Amino acid sequence: MKLSFEKYQATGNDFVMLDNRDGRYDILEREAIQRLCDRRFGIGGDGLIMLNDSKKYDFEMHYFNADGAPGSMCGNGGRCILAFASKKGIEGDELHFLAYDGVHSGRFEDGLVSLKMNSVTGVHDNGDDKVLDTGSPHYVRFVHSLNHLDVFNEGRSIRDSDTFKAKGINVNFVERVGNDEIYVRTYERGVEDETYSCGTGVTAASIAAGSPADGNKQFKIRTRGGSLKVSYTKKGDRYEDIWLTGPATFVFDGEIEI
Repeated sequence: MKLSFEKYQATGNDFVMLDNRDGRYDILEREAIQRLCDRRFGIGGDGLIMLNDSKKYDFEMHYFNADGAPGSMCGNGGRCILAFASKKGIEGDELHFLAYDGVHSGRFEDGLVSLKMNSVTGVHDNGDDKVLDTGSPHYVRFVHSLNHLDVFNEGRSIRDSDTFKAKGINVNFVERVGNDEIYVRTYERGVEDETYSCGTGVTAASIAAGSPADGNKQFKIRTRGGSLKVSYTKKGDRYEDIWLTGPATFVFDGEIEI
């Protein structure tokens, strides 16, 4: 089977993109998706995303982890599929699409892509660390000297702990750079390695880094792959009007036998 694809990246978080609005790639099995994401024997990517047709929304997003298993929400992937959909002729000042965790909106401005995340409630303490769900489950730990931290082994030890091993969790290590700026590195489940950036991860980190007071918040986030911005409104224990903003760019396209 010959498969046509495009490759996109968002602050180094990279994805294989398939236009599946006619359903032609519904037959892809887990092993095939895993092979496509393989960096030596396939195209290479942190995940694979299908652009599917939707009767109610502009499109539907189906996301698969690099291990070939269906994934939960991916923030950077959501921004990439917005750029991909726009390139494929799905137009509008604001697009609306269905994903794993519900309906999302997206918009384009000054060469950047903004994705509206779903509201978040329930930020749980785990000692000095935080656990929350921003469309995917996240563990947040604040550290010093993040560049010297062994993110792979430290992240894997938390992800594979008795508490989280069964379902897995993404692990974010966060260093405060200023009052409104943080540096984030993430170990991602499904990839089972550190990625250059994680959209739901920097969202979780920004929520965890915010002050207890209600009001509007905005954070600039440094990642290994570039800069992102997260803004939200805090009302009691609820975080709403959450927007993740940053670049999402086409890398290359091609065909591959699978």
